[in-house]
Amino acid sequence: MARDIHDIRGINNPIDRLGRPLHDLRISVMDRCNFRCPYCMPKDAFHENYRFLQTSERLSFDEIVRLARLFSTLGVRKLRLTGGEPLLRANLADLVGDLSGIAGIEDIALTTNGVLLGQHAVDLYANGLKRVTVSLDSLDKEIFKRMSGGFAALDQVLEGVEAAIAAGLEPVKINAVIERGVNDHTALDLVERFRGRPVIVRFVEFMDVGNRNAWRPEMVVPSRELVARIHARWPMRPISENYRGEVAKRWRFDDGAGEIGFISSVSQPFCGACSRARLSSEGRFYTCLFATDGLDLRAPLRGGADDAELLRLIRGAWTNRRDRYSELRDERRRDEPGHQKIEMYYIGG
Repeated sequence: MARDIHDIRGINNPIDRLGRPLHDLRISVMDRCNFRCPYCMPKDAFHENYRFLQTSERLSFDEIVRLARLFSTLGVRKLRLTGGEPLLRANLADLVGDLSGIAGIEDIALTTNGVLLGQHAVDLYANGLKRVTVSLDSLDKEIFKRMSGGFAALDQVLEGVEAAIAAGLEPVKINAVIERGVNDHTALDLVERFRGRPVIVRFVEFMDVGNRNAWRPEMVVPSRELVARIHARWPMRPISENYRGEVAKRWRFDDGAGEIGFISSVSQPFCGACSRARLSSEGRFYTCLFATDGLDLRAPLRGGADDAELLRLIRGAWTNRRDRYSELRDERRRDEPGHQKIEMYYIGG
């Protein structure tokens, strides 16, 4: 295996049809979740009899590490572990440790609902995790319960945030999906709670990911509306991005109490700079969050394909990539009303 990687390491990093490099890989390690958020895994669809993947169907840690190593030779520098809920995967810190040893990988992050974070934050940090993002849509207990699908675990999530800070995973990022008429009136509560702490709250426009979240355009609260509301209470100004293709627009408070971010996939699409790919928990490679299908890497991986062959497959999928769904959303929804996108729980956010 090592000889194959060495032989191809000099190949130029792949560029897609729109000139975008491959830089970030989001790896789903688990398709299950302990929440049933309506915008991701509504419980009427993902009920107790729903068939999730069996253990043997998911990539093993060794398979994930092998693929991550191959992606690193093609220019991937950042890895993010996602789900479902990734902390439901046993011994996840061991995987973090293995991934952190891959040459070329500069950053490993985790997205979680936070319920189990308090139990694992120290081990994750000790094994090389750099950053953590916690999904938290409201501090109102009733709204939180509604948006998590009936799970009253707000206190556990907040404890998880504090545990992450104490472990050294700071600044912690909080991602809040904002829906009009559901939790938009509680958005400023999140800002007030975490201002001045080593926490960056990021507001995410409600997106039409998957096919089951009953998305409608009128449910979206455009980021500019939230910016105006927050600025009126705590003056702030925009600041430059940390790197090209960063999804969140950054704002810093004038009084020095930190920063917040806005992820505006609906009102201000950022497809043009997207350098992110996704690997599902059973080994399908997706080049867009809104994709309809992915490339099966598990079959060749388990069928004896060498590194050169796997790299050929990955590179081919990326160099043929044309994805820009968010820029074409209105057109696609009008012309392809039955467009079946992959579900968010399956490949992470």
